[in-house]
Amino acid sequence: MTNPLGETVQTSDTTGAARFSVSSATREEWRLVAEWCAAEGWNPGDGDAECFHPTDPAGFFIGRLDGEPVSSISVVNYSDEYAFLGYYVVRPDLRGQGWGLATWRAAFPHAGNRLVGLDAVPAQQDNYQRSGFSPAYGTVRYGGVPQRVDVVDEGVTPITAQDLEAIAEYDRDCFPADRRAFLSRWLTAPGHIAHARWRDGRVTGYGVIRPGRDSHRIGPLFADTAPDAAAVLDGLTAHLGPTDEVAVDMPQTQEAAAALATDRGLTAQFPTVRMYTGPAPQIRADRVFGVTTLELG
Repeated sequence: MTNPLGETVQTSDTTGAARFSVSSATREEWRLVAEWCAAEGWNPGDGDAECFHPTDPAGFFIGRLDGEPVSSISVVNYSDEYAFLGYYVVRPDLRGQGWGLATWRAAFPHAGNRLVGLDAVPAQQDNYQRSGFSPAYGTVRYGGVPQRVDVVDEGVTPITAQDLEAIAEYDRDCFPADRRAFLSRWLTAPGHIAHARWRDGRVTGYGVIRPGRDSHRIGPLFADTAPDAAAVLDGLTAHLGPTDEVAVDMPQTQEAAAALATDRGLTAQFPTVRMYTGPAPQIRADRVFGVTTLELG
């Protein structure tokens, strides 16, 4: 099986009856993958495809069996040095037949020589290690109906178009690549609410909340300190109804994040493991109270 980047890869079974192909997916085709993820209980955000796909249109792959979509994976190149892998899904009725691995093998070369990250469920950690990934840290999703404060910190304000440059610079310290183009969509997409905390004209934290299938998703949640993170979190949840739930994926290395989640009435739901194909990138991990997404890092 060959894999020219962005071109179709075809295989057949031992009888030659079934033909399997892997090719880049359009934004419209990726909406089907979002439905698969929803069925898996991953709680995808509404409209994620519209924000994710333009980041690297050639990095979203679908495997087809006799022309019918059966598997998916994304290998999104953020820069010449960094890529992120996600959306590794096989349709439940066709698992255990090798279609997922075939999709992986066809898509993974898209990353080239870049460092690649992913978020793994613990049950798949050993499989990813056999593919060259090493664990860096654990992440826990916290969720529930957040306890809200009566008054939001006056330093927390909605992010405007004029703030993009300052937010992008702050984000670059917390993420392994410059992602201004992604942020221009993520901060302004329909249903997304983005707030920043400012002190003396400087960003000290920011976050985004968006509607999801089962609950509102919060990410990123980046901040200088725990009080900054709490202020941003409170600003993001201030508009929610009394029964609206949220979910945020917090690194276990950030002890203050778990304390903040617990203080706001959120409970641990499930863990994942951040893994890389090489040494973990150097970022301001002390500022990461919630990752942006498990799908694109």
